[in-house]
Amino acid sequence: MKILVIGGGGREHAMVWKLRQSAGVRKIWCAPGNGGVEKDAECVPLDMGEVKAAADLATKLGADLTICGPELPLVRGIADEFAKRGLALLGPTQEAAKLEGSKVFAKKFMERHGIPTATAYGIYDSPIDAYTSICSVDWPLVVKADGLCAGKGVLVTSSPDEASEFIDRLMEKKEFGDAGRRVLLEEGLAGQELSYIILSDGKNFVSLAPARDHKRAFDNDEGPNTGGMGSFSTSDILSPELEAQILKRVVEPTLAGLQKDGLTYRGFLYFGLMLTSDGPKVLEYNCRLGDPETQAILLRADCDFADACARAARGELSSLQTKSSSDASVCIVVASEGYPGNPKIGKEVAGLDAALKVSGAVIFHAGTRREGGKLYTTGGRVLSVGATGENLAAACRTAYEAANKIKIDGAHYRKDIGRPNAASKAAEAPNG
Repeated sequence: MKILVIGGGGREHAMVWKLRQSAGVRKIWCAPGNGGVEKDAECVPLDMGEVKAAADLATKLGADLTICGPELPLVRGIADEFAKRGLALLGPTQEAAKLEGSKVFAKKFMERHGIPTATAYGIYDSPIDAYTSICSVDWPLVVKADGLCAGKGVLVTSSPDEASEFIDRLMEKKEFGDAGRRVLLEEGLAGQELSYIILSDGKNFVSLAPARDHKRAFDNDEGPNTGGMGSFSTSDILSPELEAQILKRVVEPTLAGLQKDGLTYRGFLYFGLMLTSDGPKVLEYNCRLGDPETQAILLRADCDFADACARAARGELSSLQTKSSSDASVCIVVASEGYPGNPKIGKEVAGLDAALKVSGAVIFHAGTRREGGKLYTTGGRVLSVGATGENLAAACRTAYEAANKIKIDGAHYRKDIGRPNAASKAAEAPNG
């Protein structure tokens, strides 16, 4: 196969890295790629928001399969454009991608199909109505922008002032453009979070290794929400009993609901879950692999990733079996100074050679570019430093040893990835 990967972040680099391990792959392109992906795939320029240009590129290259990494092209209808031209692409249709593209669409979908989720207080397109409503909610409260905000459009708070300020940023200051035109207010749920991702061909599905991510910018879950500062995956992160509940109560009803609504879903479907005392509840859907969860998950994946993606795109997953290594994995995100609010870019990246000499460490690039033989930062999340180990502590030691060797002026990364108290034991199914 010749495969085109759309995207340029750490997730896409991890996908390219895993695709290269498949014997049936002879060529990989990444569009637009980054300064590190170019060592593993041929990078070609692309504006990811231009779905027709992506289809033109796939045609020109003669790609047998295109895999779309980020959400923006999916929400803009890249799958529909490829299907119209008879091109193979792994990713849901534009209508199905509304599960991520619109928090309101997703909430109504879950309510319609009886999928457990947080209770919604209301949907508002007027800031005055939103401000007024927070006087009669229970706390903590979750405020969500309806549209895509690169992982920064959700606030969980117990402060009315903080909620009002966030609504002001979304609806009146329009910091996220049209994405904040409508807001959803819902109850805050208590419990452990879990990322559960499946690969579906529209009818059948296979589950990937479960993972947990760290969304806050700084240690001890402090600071603003980000696109993700790290993740980890272990074989004991989820008990078989609880996984059975997730499949029965969440995954299978979601796929059945998509089919009932006539929505074609071939691709990765991410369930952001809260494991509450009443069972698993959906916090959000993503219509693609998570970032940085992908890095941790693919480090453990023991399967032909290219074959699995091709089968899903063709609607032929029924006979596929996937496995994950018994090893634990971890991913640490190295971020630019000022991330997530105002990341400083253009800083030189040093120490990568030393980091790569750490046995067992793997580095996935995100916001980097090469110029004159040197590497420079181009975005907020610069690198993902991954590792595996016989247990989570061993994986963390390796990853942090490598991360400590990377030198970027002003850069920061969390020192507690993979180290919450809950990491050492499986999440158990609640009684009943």
